[in-house]
Amino acid sequence: MQRLLVALLAALDAAITAAIGLAVLLAPLTLLWTLVFGVTADWGALWPLTGTLWEFGHGVPLEITIPDALLVTLAIPAEAARFVVSITPLAFLFLTLLLAARSGARAARSGAWLLGSLSGSVVFAVISAVVALTSALEAARVPLALAILLPPAVYLVGAVCGAVRVAWEDGDGGLLDRIHDVLDAREDWAPVPTAIVQGAAFTLVGVTGAAALAVALSVLTRGGEVVALFQAARVDALGATVLTLGQLAYLPTLIVWAASWLAGPGFAVGAGTAVSPAGTQLGVVPGIPAFGLLPENTSMWMLIVILVPVAAGAFAGWAVRSRLVWEGTPLGLLQRAVIALGIAAVSAGAAALAAVFAQGSMGPGRLEAAGPAVLPFAACLGAEVLVGAAILLLSPRHRDELAEERTDRWIAEMSTLESAGPVDGSAVSSDVAADTAPLSGLPGRTIPRDPADDDRR
Repeated sequence: MQRLLVALLAALDAAITAAIGLAVLLAPLTLLWTLVFGVTADWGALWPLTGTLWEFGHGVPLEITIPDALLVTLAIPAEAARFVVSITPLAFLFLTLLLAARSGARAARSGAWLLGSLSGSVVFAVISAVVALTSALEAARVPLALAILLPPAVYLVGAVCGAVRVAWEDGDGGLLDRIHDVLDAREDWAPVPTAIVQGAAFTLVGVTGAAALAVALSVLTRGGEVVALFQAARVDALGATVLTLGQLAYLPTLIVWAASWLAGPGFAVGAGTAVSPAGTQLGVVPGIPAFGLLPENTSMWMLIVILVPVAAGAFAGWAVRSRLVWEGTPLGLLQRAVIALGIAAVSAGAAALAAVFAQGSMGPGRLEAAGPAVLPFAACLGAEVLVGAAILLLSPRHRDELAEERTDRWIAEMSTLESAGPVDGSAVSSDVAADTAPLSGLPGRTIPRDPADDDRR
């Protein structure tokens, strides 16, 4: 009965997650629809638009088709009438990941993490299929198979990650515990997987925070260009609101672009363009206000920013090593080398996965290539993190570290002796201990006191 309850609660979590994602889109769209067309407008197109944007937010590409009448009105070339938009607004994807991870962690604490993750993903897949089958738009088509499969795949990844994190620490009485037992049989390798995951988490948080700071500094220094592009768009308050909301949905995507810039490869905003610390080469870019944040030019001195991922890796190596020393589990050189390689590999994998969703097409013609290149971004970030982590993890053990290990060992031994209780003949009275007090000025040497001295006092 308990496993059935866990499955039902996980299914409810999945339904709530899908409802939240759809409501985040439907609420502002409803407000905008009412302001533009009034309360008597035809609401038939509102749900298809919401469902299509929800699928797009989970990585499903859009195939845009501009009607012929609009082509003539806007004087758009006929070859630009059909194009694909595949750069994902990662805000919706991250929302699903976080809520799914929360559900998976709850299922793990209930002792059925695998069942909970699978049942939630199945319900999310059903909802995704219903949305895909009922929200088709003529002007923005999506591949049906991807529309059904990608959203539940995102949910499954989030649920499994959240569940495994909790089950690995608390135990699950099944597969993870057996893996734990195999690792615990080798004491020198048991802490390695946990250290890799923790180090990669430190690294990714550090790089993401630095990238977000870079975006914030760009807003402060180039805010005038953003305002100028808003003014050049000549939109009313409603249009400016739509532009702002759309750019906010793409804010995590911009942070991924900034992380690629910090790693060195940079990113593109169209075929034949490059934005990197080594230099900026831009042609004509769309008049999207967020593109006002792009630097006009850079110098070779800006390559110093690649030290940011190195520093993040070094911090991860220091944090992991300090924790291992604190827990009294110092590892050999081979294990520490594996930890450094693991941190770099996991960080590179996460960068590659983020770049897959943050790159692609954003329009017709030369705009079909935008965002960071997956392989260069992952390779550069992994190499830089490896350098930083290896410096801290593979450096010789400092004497303070060795002294701390000896202190921890001594405390553990004393705790063992105290828990065992006093041994016959080993108890020494305080008077006798005082009689053997070290002689001042002669460290390490003791002399007994004459009891007759007490009588003379």
